[in-house]
Amino acid sequence: MTGHTRTVVGSALVLCLSALSACGGTGGDGATSAGAITVQNCGQAVSVDKPITRLYAYDGGIISIALAAGARDQLVAVTGMSRDQAVLRLAYPDARVDALTVVGDEYPTLENVLAVNPEMMFAGYGYGFSESRNLMPEDLTTHGIKTYLLSETCKQDDGARGTMDAWTALTTDLHNIGDLTGHRPTADAVVADIETRRAALAAAPKGAETPTAFLFDSGTDAIFTSGSFGGPQAIFDAAGVTNATADVEDTWTEVGWERLAASDPDVIFFVDYPGQSFQQKVDTLKANPASRNLAAVKEERFVNLPYAMWVSGPLNIDSAEWVRKAIEHYGLAPATQITPELDVTKLSDLPGNAWLR
Repeated sequence: MTGHTRTVVGSALVLCLSALSACGGTGGDGATSAGAITVQNCGQAVSVDKPITRLYAYDGGIISIALAAGARDQLVAVTGMSRDQAVLRLAYPDARVDALTVVGDEYPTLENVLAVNPEMMFAGYGYGFSESRNLMPEDLTTHGIKTYLLSETCKQDDGARGTMDAWTALTTDLHNIGDLTGHRPTADAVVADIETRRAALAAAPKGAETPTAFLFDSGTDAIFTSGSFGGPQAIFDAAGVTNATADVEDTWTEVGWERLAASDPDVIFFVDYPGQSFQQKVDTLKANPASRNLAAVKEERFVNLPYAMWVSGPLNIDSAEWVRKAIEHYGLAPATQITPELDVTKLSDLPGNAWLR
């Protein structure tokens, strides 16, 4: 957690300790209250008799939600953290990220979950839960394990993911995980910090035209990107840029190369994670006839940020601050005093971003 957020959280805890009865219906940070705790998750009620003490989480973004909400000591195990370990360590220096118990490989299995005996698994559709791997919420229910779904992945009637705007999805999860683990004041403080930083971005002066950003997650035959319900939409909205795929009513999805060509983005943003390296993405863009003549490609207006900063999670606000600094650097918005609180220049293994150095 960055310095400003730590200050906010610390203040919230002092207030709660001095007036515990004023800290909300589910008890103060680390405290319990009488009766069940119930939250709404993807249109369903999730209830526990008391704050959970054994939480299993999959994926860097989801882990970051649990850490930010104060549930570090409730994380009995995690899976899928290796690609985000460095940025999580940087963002949450007091959370003993390296000491988290990691089980399984890239994706969780039912056996992984059962072996650590959690009370609840925090994952999402496409973020751990998978029919092809026989790990779905109903599979855990039969074993007496509750589930909490990442709100970004709540399903529409037609099965597509995404039922709420991306910032609402994030703050819903922070509040709910705070409630379910008995740390609501911590979660509230984190949400307040995000809102303060969003307001600062919103107040920043705009250029004559709104820049267009394209998120290039990965791609060869098609491009994997993110639509209106994904974390990147929240990031781009906060930073004052137009998401080139905002009309795609989905979270993470594929589009054709013609979408990239037609959008003619001012800046192309990359999701940094294994599978396709930064340089391979650059080479692909420079080789494909649909993209090689785009100004952003020819002028190498590329920005590379870690995976956990793009998927739904509290690091979205840090990503938004870097997007703002990027468009300032490329002369697409007036210079400001906004300084990203998460210093990604300290990530020695993050490739690209020559403009930062």
